[in-house]
Amino acid sequence: MAKLVFGMNQSLDGYVDHMAFGPDRTLFRHFIEEARGQAGSVYGRRMYEIMRYWDDDHPEWDAEEQAFAAAWRNQTKWVVSRSLASVGPNAILVQGDLEGAIRALKAEHNGEIEVAGPDLAQSLTELGLIDEYRIYLHPVVLGHGKPYFAGPRPPLRLLTHERIGEDVIRLTYVPA
Repeated sequence: MAKLVFGMNQSLDGYVDHMAFGPDRTLFRHFIEEARGQAGSVYGRRMYEIMRYWDDDHPEWDAEEQAFAAAWRNQTKWVVSRSLASVGPNAILVQGDLEGAIRALKAEHNGEIEVAGPDLAQSLTELGLIDEYRIYLHPVVLGHGKPYFAGPRPPLRLLTHERIGEDVIRLTYVPA
């Protein structure tokens, strides 16, 4: 059975914003390895549209960006959307019964399936389907934006913590 993992970069004040801050080289290499090892990813529409950036080659990319793109392209992506009519390569559109679809994914696969996007994560949290939360805590304060938890924070228990690179601490929580 697969494990659903929601992980994102977060500011000290609880916001996620890929335009305001991002991973350093060490953390980016960590994300490449994570993407290579995942059974797939579940995206909400907005996060999927952001990540589609990795579908196209860009001549300015370095070797690590090319490696991440290759890992991302190789994994299956399930896209939860009521408005999209189609999705890109190696992606499957999920419409209708969210709970049934995600329970089936967990039952049919092994390993980790990434959950991407705070809104989708909130819906899956409310359904009791997320098995692990990974907060990549960065030493920045944004003061506004999209919070990591799109709704009430669920009761959590700290499982592990790990320093990655110079500035980031990964906090791993499980539902309490």
